Amino acid sequence: MKHFSAVVTQVSPEARELIEGGVLILFAEGAPPELAEVSVLHHVTTAPTAEVPAVGSRLNLAGVTTRITAIGGYAWKKIGDIGHVVINFNDATATPRPGEICVGAVDLAALATALTPGAEISIEA
Repeated sequence: MKHFSAVVTQVSPEARELIEGGVLILFAEGAPPELAEVSVLHHVTTAPTAEVPAVGSRLNLAGVTTRITAIGGYAWKKIGDIGHVVINFNDATATPRPGEICVGAVDLAALATALTPGAEISIEA
């Protein structure tokens, strides 16, 4: 089951630096400039489901796939409300903040290269 999908529209240089450091910030198009400069902007193609994805759900970022290890209490609501979430590639089983999602480690340099305008982002059960 697809919980959410989007297409990348813009990746700022600062967002690439954050990705290489293990953090990805997603924001829907129309984000304020100060947030857009550190975010991967996207256009939602499948709205978030009412059901929050379970730990173990698959996150696909431009062909780089990993699994959700923890999801904060507000993360799914923020995705639905404003298309925003912080993703940590730290394999943590608890999120440091309630608006974040933690996922398994990936090749961060490969992810930074793969995330380009037109790339798909999805979360599936």
